[in-house]
Amino acid sequence: MSEVAATRIASRLDRLPPSRTVWKIVLLISLGGVFEFYDLFFTGYVAPGMLKSGLFTTQSLGFFASLNAIKVAGFGTFVFCTFAGLWVGVVLFGQVADRVGRRPVFVWSLVWYVICTAIMAFQRSGEMLNVWRFIAGVGFGVQLVTIDAYISELIPSAERGRAFSVNQFIMFCVVPLVALLAWLLVPLSPLGIDGWRWVVLIGSAGAVLVWLLAQGIPESPRWLALQGRTDEAETIMTAIEQRVVAETGKPLPAPALADAKETGRGRFAEIFSPRYRMRTLMLSVFNMAQVIGFYGFAAWVPTLLIARGVTVTHSLEYSFIIAIANPFGPLLGVLFADRIERKLQIVLGLVVMGLSMLAFAAVSGPVLLIVLGVVFTLAANVMSYAYHNYQAELYPTRIRARAVGFVYSWSRLAAAFAGLAIGYLLNAGGALAVAVFIAIAMAVGIVMISIFGPQTKGSSLEEISR
Repeated sequence: MSEVAATRIASRLDRLPPSRTVWKIVLLISLGGVFEFYDLFFTGYVAPGMLKSGLFTTQSLGFFASLNAIKVAGFGTFVFCTFAGLWVGVVLFGQVADRVGRRPVFVWSLVWYVICTAIMAFQRSGEMLNVWRFIAGVGFGVQLVTIDAYISELIPSAERGRAFSVNQFIMFCVVPLVALLAWLLVPLSPLGIDGWRWVVLIGSAGAVLVWLLAQGIPESPRWLALQGRTDEAETIMTAIEQRVVAETGKPLPAPALADAKETGRGRFAEIFSPRYRMRTLMLSVFNMAQVIGFYGFAAWVPTLLIARGVTVTHSLEYSFIIAIANPFGPLLGVLFADRIERKLQIVLGLVVMGLSMLAFAAVSGPVLLIVLGVVFTLAANVMSYAYHNYQAELYPTRIRARAVGFVYSWSRLAAAFAGLAIGYLLNAGGALAVAVFIAIAMAVGIVMISIFGPQTKGSSLEEISR
């Protein structure tokens, strides 16, 4: 009975016309994701303040100082704990949203972020700073996975691409904001508190506000129906339909029932079943490859600019200009997100990333460096919104969160170690060696998606997962 109800709910969702009701839900969910991006990107910007506080001396780091044996020292331990915590969180809790629902995980991961990050902001040793950084990452790492599942299930199939582009536009808007806050606060000590601590605490305060706004987000009716909670799914679906009708002033078209039906409750092992095994392997390798380019450039752009002969002061200025471009990649995607096949958007983004990175390593003029940095950033963020949509589409509702969590976890693990590889290559071969490394990773991603990725444009989630 739950399979029939889930199919009926899916058909009713997919026939909804564009409306403020649906886009308000996208907006509220996206605001929750803002804080994972805030969290990830403040890492590099607060580094000078943390170092100035003496938190990464051997004495302050405690047992983390032993990581020096594997060439992870000083501030590198903070970066390592960031991605290690995110990886553990995704692996351990990626399936929770499939078990208890999208909304509880979305809401309570914000609470986890607020508490753990606020505690982290007041630590006085590098050892405890890293411990709380890891704990915060464990709890909050599942947030973006849940958001991907949430949006894909609530948005009509004809608008999924635009929904993800708007979602990523909103989340990337925080990147220039955190860069600005760090620029203004890190050199200072307002009220006797280190500026970097204020940057961290501002993120926690903002998350509290979003948590309050998130109380109005409904649970995924697709997920509820599949769990046999048909009455709740019907109540939410009916309320959405009534608001859309009142807003548009037109009756809704009759739903066209899909041939594909979701069956049973999901298990983690299903992502390796014959039906989904190739998708799981393809997305796992792709995630390891794409993150090398995405965070390999974003986290190292000031250092890469210095390697191209730019002074430290100008490198920070140029980095801020490049950071401003972050939201505009997804914003451009609004124009073509549902017009062009999803996998083609990903592949083209990877091609431009690889070529612009190679060009970045070959030029030296400041204007060209900035232009190529902006081009790389725009391409990376088009690729980002497209693949977050794509990987959520490739699995059924019953296993969507745990499957996305598993394949996405490889990007977290790769990011933790890719920074070490880039640091080594930069010292050994300069910006060109880093560019070749990133270009090779982009080529791997292109092969994975173009050869093994199925097409998804315009299809319902149930048809894609069939």
